Amino acid sequence: MASTDVALKDAMMIEGAVGTALVDYTSGMALGVLGGGRDLDLGVAAAGNTDVVRAKVRALETLGIEDTIEDILITLRTQYHVLRPLSGPTTKGLFLYLVLDRTRANLAMARHQLKRIENDIEI
Repeated sequence: MASTDVALKDAMMIEGAVGTALVDYTSGMALGVLGGGRDLDLGVAAAGNTDVVRAKVRALETLGIEDTIEDILITLRTQYHVLRPLSGPTTKGLFLYLVLDRTRANLAMARHQLKRIENDIEI
């Protein structure tokens, strides 16, 4: 099992990773961040993306869809933003947030690697 720090480091090893965060979507607080920079404040981005995750969870409930979200993808001109809600016994209510440089990333591989990180993480 991987700790928060190990999970974030593993996420930053994904080809094209610009930044990553582990976020509590009940509070909007980032429990850990790695990467980012002057043009990408991961704390602010994590809080904003909390609203996205909450909205999708509410939409599924309203529609009566009894399924789980694997990930939410936001595509920008130059980046991919991947939000992966976690569902483990110690990670419920959290999501992994990964920002990828679109020119360097392989989205399918990044999703596969995030799933592996999700399976290994324990809080």
